[in-house]
Amino acid sequence: MSEMTAVRMTAWRKPPEVVRIPVPEPGPGEVLVKVAGAGVCHSDLHVMDWPAGTLPYDLPFTLGHETAGWVHTLGPGTHGSGLREGDAVLVYGPWGCGVCPSCARGAENYCRRAPELKAAGGGLGADGGMAEYAIVPSPRLLTPLGDLDPRTAAPLTDAALTPYHAVKRSLHRLVPGTAAVVIGVGGLGHMAVQLLKALGPADVIAVDTASDKLDLAAGAGADHCVPAGEDAAERIRDLTDGLGASLVLDCVGADATMATAAGAAAAESDITVVGLAGGTLPFRYGTLPWEAAVTIPYWGTRPELAEVVALAQAGRIRPHVEIHPLEEAVETYRLLREGRIGGRAVLVPEG
Repeated sequence: MSEMTAVRMTAWRKPPEVVRIPVPEPGPGEVLVKVAGAGVCHSDLHVMDWPAGTLPYDLPFTLGHETAGWVHTLGPGTHGSGLREGDAVLVYGPWGCGVCPSCARGAENYCRRAPELKAAGGGLGADGGMAEYAIVPSPRLLTPLGDLDPRTAAPLTDAALTPYHAVKRSLHRLVPGTAAVVIGVGGLGHMAVQLLKALGPADVIAVDTASDKLDLAAGAGADHCVPAGEDAAERIRDLTDGLGASLVLDCVGADATMATAAGAAAAESDITVVGLAGGTLPFRYGTLPWEAAVTIPYWGTRPELAEVVALAQAGRIRPHVEIHPLEEAVETYRLLREGRIGGRAVLVPEG
């Protein structure tokens, strides 16, 4: 049996390991994807850092929940799916049961049977895309990429889909004359800036602690860049003539960033937290503007992923990608933890 390189999570609170494992074979209903690239997401660090028992995942499993590649082998029962061997595809990240009402409408991110499942998707309890090949349990989880390069398209499935879902639900607030704030210009944040510019007329204000991340935001189209700090909310209010922002998208989710979000929000605004840093936002009379809504969305739907791909095909959005060899995954995660990745790192198998 042939072998392949894979990045496996083998223990909690420890770095992953780069190992050799057998190349899997697709069973009935499954598709084997030859991986072109797998995104390195900050949420992986949270998964690694949580103690045993926090998540229902069985170890070991292959990391990588942002995956793109080419259809390599169609398993029995999948030949009527419309997919062909060699097609460039993006793997939809959250894997639900596929049959509940939420999954039936493509919202597998909100699968009603999720508590019964042992994994949230490939790279999150099940084997993901940080390998030379990856098994996808159903053709429904594959989105055609057309002429997009799968080596650099992998971040579309999370780094773009997650903020797209978050921004889309607030588009009714982003009318001319309003502002939207993106806090944290990393993998998700740099895509959020582009999505806001592509989808609506609001001014976009980016906030980050690092000057190079603010430079990335400016290059992505941000109208204003504000250094993070205690006066960030006040500076945002100055930029908005005292009104505040109609949408604040917190891509960090720490105490400090959520405090900035609350201070920068306008009346009748959305404060949307997609970062997983574990912060707390006090919610009581007087802590938020009138009719400010606070929400924590999760990922996005399968139809929304197709919409994200369409935006990328039209040239409206483009991930800023740093390519790293798959074999250097442990070092790449270290760079991510130290804040030394610009945009999104993508691990690419040799050859």
